[in-house]
Amino acid sequence: MASSSKPEKIYDVFLSFRGVDLRNNFISHLYQALHRIGIYTFRDSEELKKGDQISLVLMKAIEESYIAIIVFSVNYASSRWCLEELVKIIECKEQKNLIVLPVFYKVDPREVRGGRKSYQRALAKHESKFGKDSKEVKRWKEALFYAGNLSGWHLNDG
Repeated sequence: MASSSKPEKIYDVFLSFRGVDLRNNFISHLYQALHRIGIYTFRDSEELKKGDQISLVLMKAIEESYIAIIVFSVNYASSRWCLEELVKIIECKEQKNLIVLPVFYKVDPREVRGGRKSYQRALAKHESKFGKDSKEVKRWKEALFYAGNLSGWHLNDG
């Protein structure tokens, strides 16, 4: 019989971001600021160990967090991993009361929720790979729409 106990919360914050856009600038500053004030934060480059199965580690870390900060950037939707994280984050928000704080970094929330500009291009590439009516692409679009409608921070410059 499966255990019905809730997973223990380990992290204060889970950071979801597209590495190529943000790892060495905005995310490093945000991570250091959170660390300085004692907030234990999961950031994939920090917490993943060689040989770990990435998807399982990331999904477990989301479940073990109190808060998820999603940093939407120009290339966020081009990453299948980011989109899978996003779906899991929204699922945990709805089912486990995960607090979700979106940051729209040099993108407008309308681009995220409406599949415009770089998000439209990224989703079109995913559709060509997985199929326009694929389950994955539908889930990703729904999660982007949901998250794009959440109140958050819109940062254009630094």
